[in-house]
Amino acid sequence: MKERYGEIAKQILVLVGVAGFVVVAAAAPGVVLAAKLFQQDRRRLSKKEDARRTKQAIQRLQKNRLLAVKERKGKFVVELTKEGKQKFKEIQFEKLQITKPPQWDKKWRIVIFDIPDKSFKRARDVLRGKLKEWEFYPLQKSVWVCPWPCENEIQLVAELYGIVPYVNVVVAEKILDDLSIREHFGLP
Repeated sequence: MKERYGEIAKQILVLVGVAGFVVVAAAAPGVVLAAKLFQQDRRRLSKKEDARRTKQAIQRLQKNRLLAVKERKGKFVVELTKEGKQKFKEIQFEKLQITKPPQWDKKWRIVIFDIPDKSFKRARDVLRGKLKEWEFYPLQKSVWVCPWPCENEIQLVAELYGIVPYVNVVVAEKILDDLSIREHFGLP
């Protein structure tokens, strides 16, 4: 997505992705989507400018086959295509972070996964990549440790990539010989 309107396009994908689809008036779909997108935006543009930028972003998303706009009963239905749904996942995934609390609760989060090689290779690679990005400690090949609450984030990754049955998070109070893990996280 182009830099100038990239943020608007991302907002459209998120709005439609979260809702599943958006129904807008046939006369001015850009105006209605702009109002929904920018209703909480503090740097207000004119409604005309919002609508123009939103319309351009919608057209670009349609051209790139990420968004489908269909007319039904005098209204437009805006929904994500298969490619749009994948892009929505990527946008949600980019924003996903683990928040380190001010004080450790003295519990370990152990992420365990056994993901089938052939059918879910990309999902396994993505999960492992995210665990590395979040600086989890690799206890074994498919067992990673973190001291911060991360259950929701791991669950979301598993849901986004369809690997929920293969991923689990264990919350434990003790790991024997955890000196190297504590050093990794700078814990006492």
